[in-house]
Amino acid sequence: MAKKSLIQREKKRQKLEQKYHLIRQSLKKKIRSKVYPLSLSEKTKMREKLQSLPRNSAPTRLHRRCFLTGRPRANYRDFGLSGHVLREMVYECLLPGATRSSW
Repeated sequence: MAKKSLIQREKKRQKLEQKYHLIRQSLKKKIRSKVYPLSLSEKTKMREKLQSLPRNSAPTRLHRRCFLTGRPRANYRDFGLSGHVLREMVYECLLPGATRSSW
């Protein structure tokens, strides 16, 4: 089980990312705009605004965590579970459609 402080930190990052998502997208769109070309000084001002946003609001700072244990590594996107929890649930036949491999 992950520490509760780490899970709460991750939730805080998710809230920040959702809060600043539209602002970040609009600034990036304006910088890349080919329809309304900006001068170099205007682009640098836009980049400064983008850099002034909180670092934890960037989507690259988010981690996927296991839904049950909070483990940050070896997560399967389809299930939202870490590898060993997924394996245990498959062995106990708790996941419909998932089967153990045998050869």
